[in-house]
Amino acid sequence: MHLRGWQQKIIDSYPEIIKQNRRFILKAPTGAGKTVLAREIVDRFYKGKKVIVLCHRLVLLEQLERALKVSHNVKKLAVSDTGPAFEGYDLLLSTSMRAKEVLADAILKADLIIVDEAHRVSPNGRGYKRIIDEFQEHGKSTAQFMGLTASPERRTGDQRDQLNLAFDAIIDCANIEDLIDEGILVQPIYRPHFVHDLDLDSIDISSGEFPIATLASEIIKSSMIDYAIWAYKEEREKLKMKPVSAWFCTDVSVAEVTLNSIRQFGIEAEIITAGTPIKERMKLLKQHEDGEIEAMVSVGVLAEGWDNPNCNIIVHLRPTLSKVLWGQTVGRGLRSAPGKDKCIVIDVSSNWSTFGPVEKLQWSLWSHPRSYMQFKNRFNWIGQQQDNEEASETYLLCKNNLPGGTYCSHVYKKDAYENDTCPVCGAYAAIDIYKEQKLDSSLNENKLHQLFFDRVPEFYSKLNLSVWNGLGLSAWKNATPNEQAFLTFCMAFAEVSGEPTQSESEYWDAALAAETHIRAFLVENKFQIVKQIDFDLSALADGMHTRRDIRTLQANYGISLCGGVFESQTRSECERKYQKAVKIAERVAILGCSPQDNLPYFNAADHLASL
Repeated sequence: MHLRGWQQKIIDSYPEIIKQNRRFILKAPTGAGKTVLAREIVDRFYKGKKVIVLCHRLVLLEQLERALKVSHNVKKLAVSDTGPAFEGYDLLLSTSMRAKEVLADAILKADLIIVDEAHRVSPNGRGYKRIIDEFQEHGKSTAQFMGLTASPERRTGDQRDQLNLAFDAIIDCANIEDLIDEGILVQPIYRPHFVHDLDLDSIDISSGEFPIATLASEIIKSSMIDYAIWAYKEEREKLKMKPVSAWFCTDVSVAEVTLNSIRQFGIEAEIITAGTPIKERMKLLKQHEDGEIEAMVSVGVLAEGWDNPNCNIIVHLRPTLSKVLWGQTVGRGLRSAPGKDKCIVIDVSSNWSTFGPVEKLQWSLWSHPRSYMQFKNRFNWIGQQQDNEEASETYLLCKNNLPGGTYCSHVYKKDAYENDTCPVCGAYAAIDIYKEQKLDSSLNENKLHQLFFDRVPEFYSKLNLSVWNGLGLSAWKNATPNEQAFLTFCMAFAEVSGEPTQSESEYWDAALAAETHIRAFLVENKFQIVKQIDFDLSALADGMHTRRDIRTLQANYGISLCGGVFESQTRSECERKYQKAVKIAERVAILGCSPQDNLPYFNAADHLASL
């Protein structure tokens, strides 16, 4: 089998990967060929051995069965199956919930367990917790637990439901931009519109996502679907090849309105949902791939396990707080095909301005309970670009009036077009998003970074260290929540490793080791931190600069911890320490700290008992 460059690289290094790791994720973009890589790994390194392949949906089982049965004796586990595993077959396909006794027996015998769409693994969920525990406690010592995903992140408040508890390492196989250069994927061309009459600010997001029923109602009341149709009609006419599109909707009610709107213009369109029978779904998807159906409107079924390389337009009608969902859905349109050199991404959900282009997304193995709050600001990513110290970028929002009493509302980069005219409507009626939305009214990480590296060395040089170095306990005593956050950050910067890390797993191992040290100090000295609803970076900035909330004792002691690091570490080491310290301070503030701590990496009662 001919392998792509990145696939061959992983194959060549696989013996070393499994020598160093027992549980790991192979991370590569949607459309890169992860299933082909998995099949090649099984063929080359597990011939004659026992392999389990797990996934969470039946349609994925069907696809995997077709790919793997060519060279293996495959058994697709049924709910009613009983008896010993691996009798008459060497490869077992299953979801995490099927025939639990057979699956439990298979885990004991397996030489390799592969989990497709590994971001779905819930280390604390009903299905996967049992599998992970069985593998760790009773699986073969020589066996591997391997995940495949394009987006290794679970944004959940449950600290027992983080990916780092299921996998020891992430192997970064390939990124989108490299695969575009190689012609494996095509360039996404974004057309984002800010739907001015869609009210998301008033929606309760305490669950970590926009509630479907409320969101759907707001979408239907707004002009979102009209914007999507208008943009789609324009973009389909520009294509040099036949338009084939995928529309991602919030729920069935939105999908049905969207479908009717598309059909009004004589465009062949169909709808599929989780309730569409498998045979009917496969028939419709085949017609879509063949071009008989131009527009496929979907609810919750195309984001994973769907491959139509001919799809050249993605229409996003689902506002979300999930970076994973944004990345997965857009990625479905990036597969290359003959004559296809790009994929148009029409986003009327403000996901592009919130998360940024999918090729620029960054992932994290750990998240605190309210990490999704930053995405409530639907211009989150644009604000970050404005404050980028190295390459500040300004974005404009077109407010040109269109027939029908609405605005163009296209979002585009300043200085990218002649006279800054809108590339969609050709007019100049734009506002600076950053200034208009007052994105500079609250401190962000870019500003804090500049303040930290400018101010701390300056303050430190003026301190009498013989006075401040020994005042740690006094600084913590009676410290306010903001002062606790500042002191935590300073302790973390002094404590955490500044050594380079080779993977997400190594990064978080270093960060959590420092966090554990801080928690131990706090519980030993009977200092408690009450959980905060949100984490305000201004508390850190105040201790370095204005000192309105952070008193002199706490500010100067904190800076005495940080300042010495600048004298003993290189700038690169300080940069790495700083990035981890912000994350640690945020986690401690959001999770709190008390003698009742029972986290996967720190149990307060056990620690106190060991003293």
